[in-house]
Amino acid sequence: MLMRKIIIDTDCGSDDAVAIAMALKEPSVVILMISTVVGNTSMQQATANTLTTLGYADTYYPPVYKGIERPLLKKPFYAFETHGDDGMGDIGLVPPKGAKAADGHGVTKMLETLMAHEPNTVELICLGPLTNIAVAISLSLETMQRAKSITIMGSAGFGIGNVTPVAEFNILHDAEAAKIVLDSGLPIMFVGWDACLGDAIFDEDDIKRLRATGSLGNFMIDCNKSLIEFNVNRFEREILDFADPVAMAVALWPEVITQCDKYHCEVDVSDGPGYGALIIDRNNEFGGEPNAHVCTRVNADLYKEKLFHIVSPFYVTDR
Repeated sequence: MLMRKIIIDTDCGSDDAVAIAMALKEPSVVILMISTVVGNTSMQQATANTLTTLGYADTYYPPVYKGIERPLLKKPFYAFETHGDDGMGDIGLVPPKGAKAADGHGVTKMLETLMAHEPNTVELICLGPLTNIAVAISLSLETMQRAKSITIMGSAGFGIGNVTPVAEFNILHDAEAAKIVLDSGLPIMFVGWDACLGDAIFDEDDIKRLRATGSLGNFMIDCNKSLIEFNVNRFEREILDFADPVAMAVALWPEVITQCDKYHCEVDVSDGPGYGALIIDRNNEFGGEPNAHVCTRVNADLYKEKLFHIVSPFYVTDR
C-alpha cells in the first residue's frame, strides 16, 4: 500500500496528544517528522508531551524536533486552565526512559524533509500556532510550495472564538504568523472551532466508550483530565470539546467533512478587539480571490466511529 506522507506541527497539549496518536495508528499514513512550537504550553513541555504520546501509542517513533520558542512579535501565553500546567492534565505523565528530541531545528528539518520528497507528496497538519510554518515560509517559500496541502486547526470558523469573541487560540497566539501563512498562497484548509462543537463534542457516553477501547483510550481520556474539569465548571458536565482530533480526522479521513468551501480570508493583526480573528468573506463582499478552504462541519458520528475503531487494541496496523 502506498502510504500518504505527513508532517505534524504541534504545541502538544492533551487534545494534540489524541490527534497525534490517531495519526500514529492510521495505517494509510506515515509521519515523517513532528515539529513542536510554543502554544498550549512551552515548546520544551510540548516536546516532552509529544514524546510521551509516542510512548503511549507504541507504534513507531518519528523524529521529534524542537521549533520556535515564542510568537513572532508578542509574548507567549499558555492554556494552563484548559490543559493543566504540564499541558497533559497534571497527572504525572513523562516521556519513556531515554526518549529525547532529535538533533536539529524543527523549521530547517521541515524544509529538508520537503526537499527530500517529490513535490506534492507531503501533507502538513498543524495543530498549534503557526509560528514554525511562517518562519519556514519566510526562509524558503519555494520549498514550502512543495507541500501538497496544509491542514490547520485554527479560526472560529463561522462561530464565536474560544478565547475572545472572534478569535480562536491558535490564530490569536501568533496572528502575525497566521497572516504570513495565509498570504503565502499555499494550499490551506482551516478547520474552524465551530466544526469541533455540537455533535463532535465527546459526551459522557463517548468518554466511557473511548475508555473501554483499552490502554490507549484511557491515556487519551486521562491526559485530558484538566479539560474535563474545566468543562465541568463551565457546563456542569464531563465533556471533551476536542479541537485537534477533529482537525486530524479531517486530514486523515476527508470523508468526514460535510461542509467545506473556499473563501477569501484575512487575518486581523490590528491593535484592537478583532486581533487574531480569521475574517471569512462568506458572501464575497470584498471581491477578493478565494485563498483558503474553511471546514466548518463534520459528520460527527463517522468521525467518532473511526476514532474508536483505530484506537481499539484489536485494530492491527500493517506497516
